[in-house]
Order: sequence, then C-alpha cells, then structure tokens
Amino acid sequence: MSTQHSTDKRPLKRKTKRISPAIKHYTFVETPVGRLLIAGAREIVMLNNFPTGSQAMQPWPEWLRDDNMFSNAKQQFTEYFEGTRTEFTMAVEMDGTNFQKQCWTALRQVPYGATISYGELAQRIGRPGASRAVGAANHANPLPLVVPCHRVIGSDKSLTGFGGGLDTKLQLLAIENPTAYGTDTQGNLFDTA
Repeated sequence: MSTQHSTDKRPLKRKTKRISPAIKHYTFVETPVGRLLIAGAREIVMLNNFPTGSQAMQPWPEWLRDDNMFSNAKQQFTEYFEGTRTEFTMAVEMDGTNFQKQCWTALRQVPYGATISYGELAQRIGRPGASRAVGAANHANPLPLVVPCHRVIGSDKSLTGFGGGLDTKLQLLAIENPTAYGTDTQGNLFDTA
C-alpha cells in the first residue's frame, strides 16, 4: 500500500537516490547539456540534476526558487562547461549510506579528463568484486557533476549507465578530454577510445 496521497504532487522518492529533506531552495543554470537543477540549503549544494536521463527531475513544490543563493555554484558550473574549471570547491552535503559515501569520496579523486572502470573503483575502496554495488552507488549520486560519476566506464571502455543519459555523459567526457571524446567537423560527438 502506498503512503503517498493522490493529491501529493511531489515526485516519488527513488529507492536508489535519496533526496535530502534538508533541501529548501533551488535554482537553475543554463548549460550546453540543458538546464541544470541546483538545490540545497544555506548555500550548501545537496543536489544537482541534469534535465535528461533516468534521473531527470523537477524541483519539489515545497522548495523555494532562489536564483541568488547558489551564485557560487552557478559560476563554478558555468566555468566547468566553458572548460576553465577542472574541480569544484563549492560547499556540498551528500545524503547516502556509508558505502555510497565511500564510493563518492573515491570518485572525487578521479582526475579531470580521466576515466575509471567500475571494477577499478571497487578496488580503490578495498571492495574488489563489488563493481555492481559501485554502479548502484553511482546511480544514487545526488551530485553527478561535482562527484564525477560520468568518469566511470565499463571495463571494456564502453559508455555505460548515467543518470543524465549517455549523450550527456559523452558530452561531459568530451569537455574534459576532447582528444579521446571529441567532435567531428560538423560538431557531432565521437568516441576515439
């Protein structure tokens, strides 16, 4: 039996992605991959979401739009998409299990322009053989740009699941490493790996 009332307009909480109840405000920033949702409280970013893919979402009705609160985050995201920022320094807070947080901490150590496989990430956190669990932690990542889960690829170098969609993943990889993931003369993305 569902506990959500039919009059409740809030999106259902996904089992794999926790939405922090502390989120009070949101804004958007326009990017080459679409309008990026930024949400949090007290200038602390707790969520960023892409407009496409399986994790696309709208702000919850109880969140208040505040286009000034996250000006630092908006500036950093803009710089990233312009190719002038390689890491994020904004204040963030992430809601997740201990295992998820361990994966996300390791993900933040993957350098700009580099990629890593799910298995390699599992080894880095001391859990060899836990590549599926690492994939689930990536899927639950509330900050998929700040915690760069787009840098995780299959062991065969294939582009695999990404909450923002594979096209967005490829665009992010192309921003970070245009020689490996670039564009042809018509501006179409290609994978040179």
